[in-house]
Amino acid sequence: MKILTSEQIRKIDAETISREGIPSLELMKRAATAFYNFFTKRYPNRNTSVVIFAGVGNNGGDALVVARLLHKSGYPVKAYMVEFSDRYTEDCAHNVRRMRAENISYEKIVTGRDIPDLAPFDVVVDGIFGTGLSREVTGVAADVIARINGSDKEVISIDVPSGLFPDRKTEFAVNATDTVTFQIPKLALYLPENARFSGNVQIVHIGLNEEAIAEAETGIYLAEEGKIRGMLKPLFKFAHKGTQGHALIIGGSLGKCGSVSLASKAALKTGCGLVTAYLPKCGVTALQSNFPEAMAFEDKGTEYITSLEYDLKPDAIGIGIGMGLHPETEQAMYHFLRKNTTPLVVDADGLNILARHSEWLPLLPAGTILTPHPKELQRLIGEWRDDYDKLQKTKLFTQKYGVIVVIKGACSLVIDAEEIHVNNSGTPALATAGSGDVLTGMITSLLAQGYKSIEAARLGVFLHGMTADITGGNIHPRSFVASDIIENIGNAYRRLEKKS
Repeated sequence: MKILTSEQIRKIDAETISREGIPSLELMKRAATAFYNFFTKRYPNRNTSVVIFAGVGNNGGDALVVARLLHKSGYPVKAYMVEFSDRYTEDCAHNVRRMRAENISYEKIVTGRDIPDLAPFDVVVDGIFGTGLSREVTGVAADVIARINGSDKEVISIDVPSGLFPDRKTEFAVNATDTVTFQIPKLALYLPENARFSGNVQIVHIGLNEEAIAEAETGIYLAEEGKIRGMLKPLFKFAHKGTQGHALIIGGSLGKCGSVSLASKAALKTGCGLVTAYLPKCGVTALQSNFPEAMAFEDKGTEYITSLEYDLKPDAIGIGIGMGLHPETEQAMYHFLRKNTTPLVVDADGLNILARHSEWLPLLPAGTILTPHPKELQRLIGEWRDDYDKLQKTKLFTQKYGVIVVIKGACSLVIDAEEIHVNNSGTPALATAGSGDVLTGMITSLLAQGYKSIEAARLGVFLHGMTADITGGNIHPRSFVASDIIENIGNAYRRLEKKS
């Protein structure tokens, strides 16, 4: 699903009106109806009292149509016009007149004294500003937003939280419980810095012209289950372990060999035919006792990796988990990188070693997948001013070294030299020790099975998140552990394939 800029979205709105021969008010009605449908499903009790804040632009017009629809359905509704300007858009002014004609009460907020007490209301609907905002919120609008944020009420924002800039850093905006955004996702809604503003994001279809959307150019996309499903390779009747790929997982040190076990299990559960773990002597017995399906190679070192010598020809390699930063381990990785041409995934201490020795980055095979969490990313690319700067610096990094970077987080980002893919599967359940080790094993497995690097990264991240989605009803997120991800990889595949 394309993620577009606010300017592109405005153009698509205009193209929809032009190509379909509809008035702009009809498009506003479609948007408000989609929001209304979400709201009534979320709050089916018609006694739910609602306060609606509308601005003087088209987002305010949307809010007034929502007010009219809720009023007709029997909800107790009180609407307020936040008059930060006396220049109403034509469509907003039309809906003010409709409010009067339908005898729906509303009041104007011109100064801070006009802002109502929100205690009597159950839900706040925010429709003050939309995607067209170009400057910081000040004056009475800022006062209203501050009152909303201090109300401790559930807040549903229309399209975007008021004050949120779609295309640059935001300092102050409505802290929404939910954001109901119209058909085209906005990048700002999925960035970590904006989590307190956007809340839970719901995309609703409003009938924008599909041809106009198809013509819009972008390099940023939101994951869609159907697109991810389309990446899956068929499992042939005569497949055997030799045709499904061989993954090699390299890592571990004294006290940290469990990471290799997790990654190896995840690799096999994700579908490759063979998995070999390469780890120091201290971890081999434990790994083979815990995971007999894996083969194991002992390093010469007892407590950490010292040499990285093996007589194997794997189809993909995952390296770095639990490996430590001992000087001998660093040198072993250097010699490995000098001779390796096998598709590669680098995580954890493998990334930290590369950050210490950036001159080794050109040794990575083209299409290598790096899977840093934010701190590991910072060590690789340096500090950033904000999330937009982080994306730009990561994109430049991928272009310079020919790699793919997976920035792990609530909405993990898969970035290569051309595109940014925002993942939308997963829950906070994944914030648990070992979760990243499992992801490394999953992506390495997919590489070994012959997926292209960008496909392996996108599919691995999506399946990883889906394991949390599908277990939410029977495993509490606080109790979810990395082994639960592994045990549900098959169920994630089943859910993905069921809708084919």
